[in-house]
Amino acid sequence: MEWVCNPSHDPAFNLALEETLLAAASAGQPATGMLWVNRPTVVIGRFQNARLEVNADVARARGITVVRRITGGGAVYHDLGTLNYTFIHYLDREGCIPSFREAGRPVAEALRSLGLPVEFSGRNDLLLEGRKVAGVAYCRQGRRCLHHGCILVDTDLTRLTGVLSVDPAKLAAKGVASVRSRVTNLADWLAERNPSAPRLTVQDVCAAIMEREGAPRPLTGAETRAAETLRASKHATWDWVYGTAPPYTERKTRRFAWGGVEALFDVRQGQVASCRLYGDFLGDSAGPALIEQALTGIRYNADSLRAALDALPLDRFFPDGAAGELKVFLLPE
Repeated sequence: MEWVCNPSHDPAFNLALEETLLAAASAGQPATGMLWVNRPTVVIGRFQNARLEVNADVARARGITVVRRITGGGAVYHDLGTLNYTFIHYLDREGCIPSFREAGRPVAEALRSLGLPVEFSGRNDLLLEGRKVAGVAYCRQGRRCLHHGCILVDTDLTRLTGVLSVDPAKLAAKGVASVRSRVTNLADWLAERNPSAPRLTVQDVCAAIMEREGAPRPLTGAETRAAETLRASKHATWDWVYGTAPPYTERKTRRFAWGGVEALFDVRQGQVASCRLYGDFLGDSAGPALIEQALTGIRYNADSLRAALDALPLDRFFPDGAAGELKVFLLPE
């Protein structure tokens, strides 16, 4: 694996850089790894409705940036105590996606070397004795695949709970009472067991990973310029981060084992004039767009929507079993 050095703390640039490196991946090249840190930021998932996920007043008052990533999953809070990692692979064949455990092995092994018995568990979590210390997400573009995660090394968790507007059903599904109770910092966990030891830092975790993987190379000028262009045209724009939610006459929400879904239908004269899907589910970014396009213009009844959905190869874009449940959920009651 080739590691890239990224010293930027600008969240919009960092997400643009990820996308730039993903677009450059090609057959015969080694996988790419990158470690990076954001200033205080809320990062929402590719398919989420920003207005429902973020307390905008709190974010504005605290100077917290809001950005949208290209992968699915839920909203997370980053600051200078949060270490982010990215792995980019060019797949041998389409559909052969590395698991979260496989892709994140270098990170998990480095954390264990620091005395942290982390394990991958659930849909996309890295756990430390049952408490979440990292969230993981992925996207695929043809044979190009990106896995990334954020590790709570020494994050300000009091700010996390104030700025995220978490769906209570999501917390109930995980059997806990609050956002704060679900997560812990690596530094806090180690300090509880050895109060006299120096406090763990992001730099310590970076050093542990690089000790196993080798020194990273600097960004090239071309990579930096391409990422800066993409930052300005996409990742730092209001349209990408917030977008415009369509007017709707029908709103459906449900939480499944594989994630939550919100569907907005604008129905006019019995037909779907527009459709938008939001949620913290994981999957290929092309899936929701394919559904939205296929349902627009269709008569809003169960038979018509079922026929349109059955014609789509949704199993290619969503986790195992999700496509069937999603089809049933989208049908009018």
